Amino acid sequence: MPVVDLLGHPTWCEQVGEGDETVLLLHGGLSNSDALLDGVGRPLAASRRVAAFDRRGHGRTADTPEPFHYDSMVDETIAFIEHVGAPVHVVGWSDGGIVGLLLALRRPDLIGRLVLIGTNYHWDVTPESDADPQPKESPGPDDVPMDDPNIARMAAAYAERSPDGADHFPVVAAKGFRLFANEPELTVEEVAEVSVPVLVMAGDRDVIPLAHTASLFAALRDAQLAILPGASHWLPMEQPREVAAVIDRFFDAATRQE
Repeated sequence: MPVVDLLGHPTWCEQVGEGDETVLLLHGGLSNSDALLDGVGRPLAASRRVAAFDRRGHGRTADTPEPFHYDSMVDETIAFIEHVGAPVHVVGWSDGGIVGLLLALRRPDLIGRLVLIGTNYHWDVTPESDADPQPKESPGPDDVPMDDPNIARMAAAYAERSPDGADHFPVVAAKGFRLFANEPELTVEEVAEVSVPVLVMAGDRDVIPLAHTASLFAALRDAQLAILPGASHWLPMEQPREVAAVIDRFFDAATRQE
């Protein structure tokens, strides 16, 4: 099993394919790198080197006592890019997209091009609603809805991979829900500071409202937008070849608007 030390923590990673360019895949929250490597990663690896790693508490990388925060996930990602060599193209799905967006703001020198799939830039994705705009508490490990089909699917994938064992999933799930309820908190003005070319992708039935996705695209200074029909938040797993084809075109074509 490939393992690299990232900031003092043994971290599972994988690299496939060959080429002059490296594409870094950043998995979603409570997910793992296989979800992207097994679908989107294989077509991209036909002409590029594709790399991925499981963040702390995800996939084959053990958890730590610390809570989840996107800033610390960016720290891990910077360490991994320095390990494989910069610059890299970044493809981030869901939480991985948030990490990629924050990385582009902090260290644009590490990124060639950035792909954001099913990504939100603020935890409150419906600010126009009547919902309480205050950050929310998450359930504890005993309150994780294990009977929810999506949660059950993530729990099963976690049990197959995690060195912490299946019984630890409610702990990381509770940490994840706390993160989702309170982060990120970017404004459109901050998003506009991203200087690298960006492809914003989503399914037309994503859990993130299309209006939020459109506002992300509109705020970026150099961006393309791709909404794929008949797809949900699980777009990269539902339509991996279609997603990879759109990403390939983005990597190969000029994006800056004249």
